[in-house]
Amino acid sequence: MTGSVDGRDGGKARAGGITGHHVLFGFIGFFGVIFAVNGYFLYAALSTYTGIVSKEPYRKGLAYNERIVADERQARLGWRQELVVERSGLVRLALSGAQGEPVRGIALHGTIGRPSTSREDRPLAFVAKSGAFVADAGPLAEGNWIVDIAVRTAGSEEPVYRARRRIWLKP
Repeated sequence: MTGSVDGRDGGKARAGGITGHHVLFGFIGFFGVIFAVNGYFLYAALSTYTGIVSKEPYRKGLAYNERIVADERQARLGWRQELVVERSGLVRLALSGAQGEPVRGIALHGTIGRPSTSREDRPLAFVAKSGAFVADAGPLAEGNWIVDIAVRTAGSEEPVYRARRRIWLKP
């Protein structure tokens, strides 16, 4: 008989039993996985979104009333817009006046980019073509894009019309 009658084995470990070392390593492994996954998510969140919603938010806040007046002035123009963005990167904006006539004597400047990062922002250089304004942004990947366009009349510093649209490009 190798073991004792009362169940004690004289200080020898039983084969296949859980020891304190197993519990310690299991505990450390469990929390190690939790910390690794949390670290990955923290890295992914901080590297893809800067948290900046607006550049110079304080100055924009000070000019909030002027922005409201500009929006009201834009609404009084009565312009209608038709914006088309293609996967090839073609951005086409047709602006028409209150009576449906094409708007002339204006210059457009804009950007297209992703809503979550500025890494893919691209400037848009518009040219008048067939009653509309066309720009080439280069090939665009599928997904969410934001087009931001400012329209100025000849000699004006401030835009008379702004267009900001979120576009979803499908495969």
